[in-house]
Amino acid sequence: MKNVSIGLTPRIFKRWAFIHKWSSLICTGFILLLCLTGLPLIFADEIDHALGYRISPPPWPDSAIPTRANLDAVIAAAQARRPGDSVQFLVAEPQEPDLWFVRMGADIAAAQPSAFYSMDARTGAYLQAYPLNQGLMNIALRLHVDLFAGLWGSLWLGLMGVFLMVAIVSGVVLYAPFMRKLTFGTVRQGYLAWLDWHNLLGIVTVVWLSVVTVTGVINTVAAPIFSRWQSEQLVQLLAPYAAAPIRPIGSVQTAVNAAYRAMPNSALSFLAFPGNPFAGPNQFVAFMQGDTPLTAKLLKPVVLDAQTGQVLATAELPGYVSALLLSKPLHFGDYGGLPLKILWAMLDLLSIGILVGGLYLWGKKHCRRPAQTAKPQRQLRPIRPKPWPIPIAICASSLIGLCAALLADGLGDTLSWLALSVPIIALFARRIV
Repeated sequence: MKNVSIGLTPRIFKRWAFIHKWSSLICTGFILLLCLTGLPLIFADEIDHALGYRISPPPWPDSAIPTRANLDAVIAAAQARRPGDSVQFLVAEPQEPDLWFVRMGADIAAAQPSAFYSMDARTGAYLQAYPLNQGLMNIALRLHVDLFAGLWGSLWLGLMGVFLMVAIVSGVVLYAPFMRKLTFGTVRQGYLAWLDWHNLLGIVTVVWLSVVTVTGVINTVAAPIFSRWQSEQLVQLLAPYAAAPIRPIGSVQTAVNAAYRAMPNSALSFLAFPGNPFAGPNQFVAFMQGDTPLTAKLLKPVVLDAQTGQVLATAELPGYVSALLLSKPLHFGDYGGLPLKILWAMLDLLSIGILVGGLYLWGKKHCRRPAQTAKPQRQLRPIRPKPWPIPIAICASSLIGLCAALLADGLGDTLSWLALSVPIIALFARRIV
């Protein structure tokens, strides 16, 4: 193959083709599983509500002023349902301001929860227990996170993500040689239609798929990342109080109020109870999130005396933990409302098309009988090779779409929806671009 493309000799082209083929073949089965299980996880909240696994608090009378229950009463109500267990975390969610969530464990340091309660934040009443470790959503989550194999399964999926990134990079390198005589969006007939669709879907989703892949790889090492932070920064933060004798816990409400005073432009994400791996022996640790779209994805720990509620220390999370926290919304697409989730699902489906098309192309090429030959294709008129302007514009739009909702609400969300629609619109408009 001569004059493969500017800057690519036939020998280099074959090397990149070899890298693309084998990196793709190694990871395709696992990535296809992740794409399929990821689809329902994009709409996890909506599915949980539809199945009745999560409920909203009852309507508040129009004539009454909403109250806020004392957190000590909320914790007591949860504790009363499982008196032999320990309260591990008090959790808040921005999209559910009238709910508190209480995680219980067989003991304070248990790795797995024994119950996860929804409590009415206005009255302190118990509402519901989330069904743990059951149902199709739990199966999808476990397959997506660790293949039911714990940390090693998660790390294996991370390795598959690395292979996918190699396949993406090599695919971009090979895009120009394959498109040197075709206008953007051309889809030929027969076997070549699969190749053209594979290339087209790959190039319009390359930015989105790259971001989801990289953030997915980061998420596979979440446990080691938090473990390092706990064993280093958190231990150092709590070191001055480690030798004190264990004392009874005081008021949770007093401690949370103190955390809000220490960080006035923040909201509580979750409160770790004393004895938990995320807290001290006599200390609450309140993890506060900011009040902007970006800082709401990040956390700042506030160490509180569990008996008096006094603020003992505040800290910033290290950069590697912040990177992990930012990778989660970028991986699941849950930071720009339902329209962004729908776009995320559509791009996920396009990625499934890329994977299936790649498998078909490999199988068709290697499973033909020797006597068969491909039908001659009509030679297209060579054109000046300009394969990049439209793909670059689509990639730029995808980047804007990924960042806009992360940086701003309102207009940012709208811009994100419009910009991430461009790759999908490009497929429908391919015959006129």
